[in-house]
Amino acid sequence: MAIWGKKNKDKDPESREDRKKVGLIRGLWRKFRGIDWKNPVNRWKLLFVSLVGCIVVFGGGYGVLTMTNSPTFCASCHEMAPEYSSYTASAHNQISCVQCHIKPGFTNMITHKMKSVKEVYYHVTGVPEQIVQTEEEAVSNENCLQCHSKNRLVTASGDLKVNHKGHIEKDIPCITCHAGVVHAKMATRGINVEEVRGEWTKESAQKLMEKKYLRPNMGTCIDCHDKVNNGEKPWKDPAYNVPVNPEEVAKKLEEKDKEAATTTVATKESENKESTEATAAAHDEKTQEIILQAIGKQKKDVKISMECKTCHRQTEIPKTHRTVNWSNNHGGTAIEQLDKCVNCHQDSKWVRAIPKEDIMSILKMGNQKVKYTPNVTLVKDQARTNKFCSACHADRPSGHGESDQWLTDHAAKAKTTSQKAECMVCHDREKPKAGSTDVKAPTDVYCQYCHRTGFKDDKK
Repeated sequence: MAIWGKKNKDKDPESREDRKKVGLIRGLWRKFRGIDWKNPVNRWKLLFVSLVGCIVVFGGGYGVLTMTNSPTFCASCHEMAPEYSSYTASAHNQISCVQCHIKPGFTNMITHKMKSVKEVYYHVTGVPEQIVQTEEEAVSNENCLQCHSKNRLVTASGDLKVNHKGHIEKDIPCITCHAGVVHAKMATRGINVEEVRGEWTKESAQKLMEKKYLRPNMGTCIDCHDKVNNGEKPWKDPAYNVPVNPEEVAKKLEEKDKEAATTTVATKESENKESTEATAAAHDEKTQEIILQAIGKQKKDVKISMECKTCHRQTEIPKTHRTVNWSNNHGGTAIEQLDKCVNCHQDSKWVRAIPKEDIMSILKMGNQKVKYTPNVTLVKDQARTNKFCSACHADRPSGHGESDQWLTDHAAKAKTTSQKAECMVCHDREKPKAGSTDVKAPTDVYCQYCHRTGFKDDKK
């Protein structure tokens, strides 16, 4: 209060002893009340002090907001290294983090800053094992529509027909499809955990940001469309749109273990095995059903057609596939060009789930393409496990004829090594061992079921 000057001691009714006993706050308040507000000079002084105070408070607040909104501030914490590195290598590196992660509006900005105080607590008390976007923090359509138009009907490549406006009007969040556009689905891939954060650098980010994770994979579209055809709206569940939180999964598993604590170990293992096998069988059956719909071999009365041509403009059946006897002769082509075959005929691309990865293996290999060398064993294993192959090969081949005729005539079809290799695509030589983890044959008919005394080749 010195700006208003000192009062005349003679006019001050309090003694020096009384002033000593008064606290700082009370003393300032008494001085403030003692100011002559009728004096215009004092009123101008108050206005000046208030103006300076506002500039300091609001200017300082704006400076703090600006600083905490910058990507470099996010990068100051080492636990955000993977997210920051991937951001710098993405197509969104010219916009700030908050433009995506905070809804537009000053109120939303302040609310988010208040909630983010907990991040300081986590940083000091213990960094989380993995940063995973929660349902509350999911990027909203409002953020995306600040820059992107919802009127796009075809993707930038010109191949996919996607009615973005139709999806948005159905309240489908953009991140349901575009979850990896900046951070390449690192949480789902498991490559942003505490022990590998030091591997995320500006240089390594280029290797880790694989295109297949930046774009929506076909399994994302298929899974959602299939659920819609079954009367579901999966995007209504916020958990469907964000990566799986490993902590929540661990918590559920812990609860499940507690519930099963009363059961015997043998019973529990048996139940788990049966459950896993049942889930795998149901998944395989579902994948095959969708594949048959996609290639037009299984028609269904559905809301959204699952045929490839429904969404793809440029995808056509290759000319090589239209040749006579392609169905019977494509095995030889598969051996020579397996790498090209799996570009389309790979069921893993039709699954929404993304497998866990090893970051060191990715950095070692980079984005290098491994040159394929014709390998009949590799083709055989692919034919056994790939649902595209088994969707057709599960049926009895037309070349096998009637069972009784084939039984006596098939020896002539399996004389050479190459002919036998073709047989072993579907059949096993010996009876599969119980509980074996080896690649299973698509049929339970094996050679030694009939040839119990062995084969001529074995006796030579």
